[in-house]
Amino acid sequence: MQIIWHGQSCFEIIIPKGKGESITLLVDPPSEAKTGLKPPARTGAQIVLLTSASYTAGKGDLEKIAPGAFLVDGPGEYESRGVYIRGIDFNFGKTGVAQDAAAPESFAMGTIYTIEAEEMKLCHLGNFSGKELAAAQVEKIGNVDILMFPAGGGKDFGAKEALKVVSQIEPSIAIPMNYEIPKLKLEAGNLKEFLKTAGISQTEPLAKLTIKKKEINLEEAKIIVLTP
Repeated sequence: MQIIWHGQSCFEIIIPKGKGESITLLVDPPSEAKTGLKPPARTGAQIVLLTSASYTAGKGDLEKIAPGAFLVDGPGEYESRGVYIRGIDFNFGKTGVAQDAAAPESFAMGTIYTIEAEEMKLCHLGNFSGKELAAAQVEKIGNVDILMFPAGGGKDFGAKEALKVVSQIEPSIAIPMNYEIPKLKLEAGNLKEFLKTAGISQTEPLAKLTIKKKEINLEEAKIIVLTP
């Protein structure tokens, strides 16, 4: 499996299927107008996940980026091409009901996703910015091999809160996202602040993460930084 970060919360996940074939899953291709970041060029992605419509590409742009892709843009359980996806509402377990248009404005709207493929389980937290995950959310997320999480920087979601959320999930590998990078227009945290809070003095960023299930070390959790 290969994981490529395109900035903000956009990831391209390439899942090998044998005989030289693969499935490409694209998460949160950004709207350039809203974020300042260009979405990936036509990727050939067969599956697209959107955690929030607030700063991601619209359906017209999605058709150019990933024509004919299976689109998932909300809570529920999905399966496509042997990839199993679960969408969990940002507010599941907090409001007592699923998020809808009638929910109070103070509740953030969005979706957390878990992705199961190649005997690994990934979790993408989207633009989650609560102080911590609810117990019901942690239970639905379950055991995770690789976590993609916001590194903090929001009004109530800084580096300490980001680290708290990572510790709630306890992934084998944690990949920070949603932090300051060139051209980004959105409010975002400083990666160095998060790494300092996590007790990491230095790290060598990777252009992409290539990994197999047998390379996951359950006894040694680590944070991997990717370059956009």
